[in-house]
Amino acid sequence: MTLLWVSVLWVLASAAVAMLPMRQQYVPGVALLMAAPVLIVAIVAHVGWFMGMLALAAFVSMYRNPLRYLVARLRGQEFEVPR
Repeated sequence: MTLLWVSVLWVLASAAVAMLPMRQQYVPGVALLMAAPVLIVAIVAHVGWFMGMLALAAFVSMYRNPLRYLVARLRGQEFEVPR
């Protein structure tokens, strides 16, 4: 039951961060980005791989632009950051 509430709070926090101006999204966004894999692993461990895959799909959907930026930077490519 606790995992459910933590997951719901993570989603609400992500939605709240998305409504902030771009300059104020970085610190809380990175914190949520780093917390997501831990939460997804906990979901897989407690509920199963199918729900974990759904959580991973939701995470990738919500954080697609930061993930594109990280992949581009790891490849050594330039990526245009919105202002």
